[in-house]
Amino acid sequence: QVQLVESGGGLVQAGGSLRLSCVASGSISRINDMGWYRQAPGKQRELVATITSGGSTNNADSVKGRFTISRDKAKNSVYLQMNSLKPEDTAVYFCYAAITDWGGFYRDYWGPGTQVTVSS
Repeated sequence: QVQLVESGGGLVQAGGSLRLSCVASGSISRINDMGWYRQAPGKQRELVATITSGGSTNNADSVKGRFTISRDKAKNSVYLQMNSLKPEDTAVYFCYAAITDWGGFYRDYWGPGTQVTVSS
């Protein structure tokens, strides 16, 4: 009874910006780390950015200086501000959250993904 839903994906020109959002809902006791992965067709899913419950962040080298991850703990939400987008950023973006539910079970949850397409 825990689910994550992403929003904010779309089509954008190279150099443009998008802001992705992800909201977790359901029988949540607490959320530890949250973050974003992405996957292009025929490629492995790769880590984009993470943020801990204390607010510490980490970005992949490919997005440093362009993407910013943040979260709103009160809203069980995580965000990814993407600036200076490049065609190679085109992928399905997935959010995840490490969640302990009301029953004390702890595991990673994933959203269904949102498509980001950057045209050259």
